[in-house]
Amino acid sequence: MFGEMTLEQSLARLIALQGPISLTLWMGQANAHYYGSRDPLGADGDFTTAPEISQMFGEMVGVWLADVWSRAGSPVDAAYVELGPGRGTLARDALRVLRRFGWAGSVHFVETSATMRAAQARAEPDAQWHDDLGSLPEDRPLLIVANEFLDALPVRQIVKTPQGWRERMVGLQDDRFVPMAGTMPLDLAVPEAFREADAQTIVEIAPAASVVMGEVARLLAAQGGAGLVVDYGYTAPQTGSTLQALKGHAAADPFATPGEADLTTLVDFSAAVAAAQASGAQVAGPVGQGAFLGALGIAQRAGALAKASPARAGEIAGALERLVAPEQMGTLFKVLGLAGKDWPSGAGFAA
Repeated sequence: MFGEMTLEQSLARLIALQGPISLTLWMGQANAHYYGSRDPLGADGDFTTAPEISQMFGEMVGVWLADVWSRAGSPVDAAYVELGPGRGTLARDALRVLRRFGWAGSVHFVETSATMRAAQARAEPDAQWHDDLGSLPEDRPLLIVANEFLDALPVRQIVKTPQGWRERMVGLQDDRFVPMAGTMPLDLAVPEAFREADAQTIVEIAPAASVVMGEVARLLAAQGGAGLVVDYGYTAPQTGSTLQALKGHAAADPFATPGEADLTTLVDFSAAVAAAQASGAQVAGPVGQGAFLGALGIAQRAGALAKASPARAGEIAGALERLVAPEQMGTLFKVLGLAGKDWPSGAGFAA
């Protein structure tokens, strides 16, 4: 009996049969397999997200949601929605705060991985799961959180060659997966500001992230609610590949062992803002994660936790620094606030 092909074998066969495949397809296939086959978080995984560093991160998200929900009149039917909720750690900490303020709505997780759904069910047993945003409730305001979600969505890369702009593809060379330029002209797909760039310049476009941002904004504009998008990224259009792979908390080759490492790119927040505004949502920010958390009182929360548990004071101080220090997550990570048309702006975005 023939054994089932691995993803690496399947992609190699596809390329051998039809030629190089787009980076978009490569990243989509690799990450679908990666997230669907393991829990990638924590010391035994490949990376650690802010909610896993400290309960303070999720609590500050909960404070932000509780504040904007309260100022919107505390609608009793408002639902909590999280995109890619990891182990459910952020939701557990944020919902603990929200419920303390009187919120008692339903919880919805957008998650396709059975492995991660099982972990999320342990954190929030009464949650409802969705494969995508299309099945979320349409009859109530939404409180939406997306932490390190956009960075894992597939991107498209276009590279400047002597013949003009071409799609960046993944092909086989000496039985190894390598990036290479395609043959179809794509000059008109490149933003005008970059079209005269030097040879080998790469322009990265994130259509999947723009679709998600547009859909989130459309839901908020139509139903009311508010949202937070937190991710690492940049605020003005730029050139260059930001594709990276993490395996065992260390950088890895993004073209080796597909589906066995976490593939991400930096988020273009200017594109995210444009997509959200085009779909009718109010937008605040982006601002650095450190400034955002500081404005919401994370230092005071750290002090209270240290006072309640003096033996953990050093651990708490270290977690605080990791979340807010400019040389840690405080500047690279950005926070974008969203709101429906008639909802108040959230706190933490003042200049």
